[in-house]
Amino acid sequence: MAARHFLTLDDMTASELDSLVNHASKLRTEWREGKVRDSLKNRVLSMIFEKSSTRTRVSFEAGMAQLGGSAMFLSPRDTQLGRGEPIEDSAIVISSMVDAVMIRTFAHETVERFAQASRVPVINALTDDFHPCQLLADMQTYREHRGSIKGATVAWIGDGNNMCHSYMNAAAQFGFHLNVACPEGYEPDPALMDKHSSRVTLYREPAEAARNANVLVTDVWASMGQEEEQKAREQAFKRFQINRELMQLADKDALFMHCLPAHRGEEISHDMMEHPGSVVWDEAENRLHAQKALLEFLILGTLD
Repeated sequence: MAARHFLTLDDMTASELDSLVNHASKLRTEWREGKVRDSLKNRVLSMIFEKSSTRTRVSFEAGMAQLGGSAMFLSPRDTQLGRGEPIEDSAIVISSMVDAVMIRTFAHETVERFAQASRVPVINALTDDFHPCQLLADMQTYREHRGSIKGATVAWIGDGNNMCHSYMNAAAQFGFHLNVACPEGYEPDPALMDKHSSRVTLYREPAEAARNANVLVTDVWASMGQEEEQKAREQAFKRFQINRELMQLADKDALFMHCLPAHRGEEISHDMMEHPGSVVWDEAENRLHAQKALLEFLILGTLD
């Protein structure tokens, strides 16, 4: 039986994603109650990082430990991948020794090629095009605070980047509408816009996107690999900040989310992390529990 991979949210059905998010909340509750779970005892996760990370590494490594398994960290300096070994050759070898592989890299093609040659599940822990693991945590967080997100409106304020792309996929899978506010020249991928045209509306003014929205969400203006564009992006995005004034235009019970790390004073005002509607710390912790649910599903083939 071919391995199931998780490269984008589209690799699962809406029903599977719904069950996975519910299971993640169950795992969070059990963990907080101190219950021991060894569902992945003697299982090994290989973690390949070509981009640096805090939340991704800690959540996957801690998650495997909490489920009774183990995780190994591999950087380009530690493997032949960093010395030019073909991706497919590395995939064949690594997947013959572990139970799953997590990859955080630049080109989305890298995870696609690795998955094609892998005999075990491959998880996209972030590429330049998509960040599906973060969306699992975001959907879990919304559900825990407000119930089903179906029929809600989410306002994405900022760059049409990998997070925005995954929010577009999530809009279709979880049944909400996405308002995207971004400056000209920083729009999401046109093909994805066409694919999700019934679920996504593009705006040039943050206020228009935020009006009556149930969630306001953003990301840094310059992602990893775009540092040389920082000054130009600061100019382009200076009106695209989530602050208390923008939150006042949203629904009175609106939530604020950010995948972190946040640059206070840029994409968010200095006080947004402490806003009454902010759920960023729950959102960050839920990376741990959503990914535990994902690992169980992909490795064991079931959610129990």
